Amino acid sequence: MMSSTENAFRRLTIGEPGYLASLAGIDAGRAGLSRLDPRTEGLLRIGALVALDAPPSSFRAAVDAARQAGASLEDLLAVLVAVAGEVGSARVASAAPRIALAAGYDVEAALEETGPAGSGGGSRG
Repeated sequence: MMSSTENAFRRLTIGEPGYLASLAGIDAGRAGLSRLDPRTEGLLRIGALVALDAPPSSFRAAVDAARQAGASLEDLLAVLVAVAGEVGSARVASAAPRIALAAGYDVEAALEETGPAGSGGGSRG
């Protein structure tokens, strides 16, 4: 007999219409499937959004959900570090201010206050 996990993989593999949507809307325990804790799920969603170069509005919703589930600003940064090797520096650089702003940290305002990284605040002559 096939386990619920094996059945789920089979149904996803054959592209059974509506199955993925039904998984997202059901209590996983009722279906016999395990789920990640809400904080981890939120952080994974943010990682997926980084890979997709998603718009700021998508990051706002995902960051809000992750923060409500207990994710810290450090956790959000850890997501960027974790996916950097796979998605590349351009995607990380694009996502960093979107994530920070969604978390309530205005990176651009902070840069205006301190100047560009590595500038040392002085001029070279």
